[in-house]
Amino acid sequence: MSNRYSVCPQDCPSACALDIELKEDGRVGRLHGAKDHPHTQGVICAKVAKFAERVYHEDRLTVPLKRIGAKGEGKFAEIGWDEALDEVAHRFRQATDQAGAQSVWPYQYAGTMGLVMRNSIERLRNVMGYSGQHYTICSSIGGAGWMAGAGAKWGTDMREMAKSDLIVVWGTNVVATQIQVMTLITAAKRERGTKLVVIDPYRNATAEKADMHLMLKPGTDGALAAAVMHVLLAEGLADRAYLERMTDFGPDVETHLKGRTPAWAAKITGLSEDEIIAFARLYGSTKKSYLRLGFGFTRQRNGAVAAHAVSCLPAVTGAWQEEGGGALMNSSDCFKRLKRHLLDGSDMAKPGIRQLDMSRIGPILTRDPQDIGQGPPIGAMLIQNTNPMVVAPEHAKVREGFANRDLFVCVHEQRMTETAMMADIVLPATTFLEHDDLYTSYGTSFLQVSRAVIAPIGQSRSNHDVIKALAHRLGARHPGFEMTAWEIIDSTLALSGLPDTEEMAHLRWLDMAPSFKDAHFLNGFGHTDKRFRFKPVWNDARLPAFPDHADLIDTEDKAHPFRLVTAPAHHFLNSSFNETVSSRKAEAMPILMVHPADLKALSIESGADIRVGNDKGSLLLTAKSFDGVQRGVVIAEGLWSNADFKEGLGINLLTSAEAVPPHGGAAFHDTKVWLSAP
Repeated sequence: MSNRYSVCPQDCPSACALDIELKEDGRVGRLHGAKDHPHTQGVICAKVAKFAERVYHEDRLTVPLKRIGAKGEGKFAEIGWDEALDEVAHRFRQATDQAGAQSVWPYQYAGTMGLVMRNSIERLRNVMGYSGQHYTICSSIGGAGWMAGAGAKWGTDMREMAKSDLIVVWGTNVVATQIQVMTLITAAKRERGTKLVVIDPYRNATAEKADMHLMLKPGTDGALAAAVMHVLLAEGLADRAYLERMTDFGPDVETHLKGRTPAWAAKITGLSEDEIIAFARLYGSTKKSYLRLGFGFTRQRNGAVAAHAVSCLPAVTGAWQEEGGGALMNSSDCFKRLKRHLLDGSDMAKPGIRQLDMSRIGPILTRDPQDIGQGPPIGAMLIQNTNPMVVAPEHAKVREGFANRDLFVCVHEQRMTETAMMADIVLPATTFLEHDDLYTSYGTSFLQVSRAVIAPIGQSRSNHDVIKALAHRLGARHPGFEMTAWEIIDSTLALSGLPDTEEMAHLRWLDMAPSFKDAHFLNGFGHTDKRFRFKPVWNDARLPAFPDHADLIDTEDKAHPFRLVTAPAHHFLNSSFNETVSSRKAEAMPILMVHPADLKALSIESGADIRVGNDKGSLLLTAKSFDGVQRGVVIAEGLWSNADFKEGLGINLLTSAEAVPPHGGAAFHDTKVWLSAP
């Protein structure tokens, strides 16, 4: 057995450096975290460790297919690559001739985070003038909130957790979604006595390890943050000199926060005044306090406001000045120096192209005038790196849109997902172990390259190779269409003034972390005036002028007395891994976690069927008694396939595609519902 190295491509902040077992017969064995990588430290999640299950899965797509039955019926016939690509190119030209180039919508997200494989579809979009895509489904809400205050997407390096006296994990279950963070926290607790606070609506695996868990109601994080600031200012725990020197904090902000008392926040959050005050005093008395912010608490209609309010906390205490202090939500600006035009064709982007909100794929495909306006309806799609039939909100509209016989869909995938089942042409895709790629991260500062470890399975082809072949058929011209993936990586590195592929392959990773002063914003924040903004510029009248709770959430009412959170499952990553044997065995089945008192009031036993619904429909799950939530809050973990549910309808039947202010986004954890016995 020999070892090869690679990089995990999954939509996770870590982008783990991997050591790959390669068996004597050339097959992939177990995957391991690289022990000498400063972040990975030999640790990876269980699902990626068993990635060979995906590579050799019995349902792996290995040949191109053409639909011969009704959409969604699952009847396909094998065809050749040339026939498949010719058909796709023909249908794209046909749509363009009938309604213009913007009737074609290339649709993708983060099924791979590799820059070549993820961005090649953007190159085709930009060169051809197809409809653009507003990337809202994951981080746009949180990003808007963070940028409103800090103005740059980076923060305190997670390696500084070793110097932190207090770590606050806010709105993310790192045990399930970024295991290395928990490794760093555990080491800090052991070696330094660091305290861990977790702020989350339910007692997840991370909260179980906390010294303090603030189990607030969903969508009330801004209220908690504002009340904490109230205590910090009232009790002399604010760094007034820092506020004066580095922020726009003024008497107007302070007057506003005087009204945001713990009593006010307790009514909104469901926490006690004592809990709020205790956390505020702990945070304010600990200079080396580190906030690790997730995106989970921002997937609410008021999520951007909440993210901004929470991001204000280290500015109030001046924690940014300390090693081990400050905050991190997204580190993607560490890689701003990368010149990306060979990857994404941004040098040929055409002005005036409409940007369609990917979270509203259901309304868009059902021709909602709010979305398509005066532009043409979508007539043709190429889908890579995502599974909208499972992951997108308002599933009923998504299904209706894909069922339209006038819509041509090509899906390039590793397996027959429910989105692929709705396609006219299905193309087999490589896994990350079967192609070359370049990787950044949104949780660390490491740039990495990897080469293919094994040959493509069956006739599968990489995203880049499929896009090149389509570009040639469509007459698209760009240097990136004439290069191999490795050549694009090499040229991109050269244009960016970085080591070439040979040196990068030798190094394995390159640390692109900003300096301590830059990462801690000691040289100023990302706005023109270099100050942190307590007074955000939202350009949206619905959003408050100061750090606050915005009463925009899907609040429970008499007809819908419960609030649903659709949290990540430990063994799935969105809809990835929901087909592998080990992950399915570990997760068992779709369940709804309900407070035992609520189950008793409904006369429903734990383990029995329970119906959950709202104005979008209803579905059946298995009830699980769970006292790790406030009453009136219910949790459904994991994106199971719709087919895994008792009636063939999955959890996103209930979620809304309403665009979250100020820039759009999906409010997955902000859904009012009713519960009943079946």
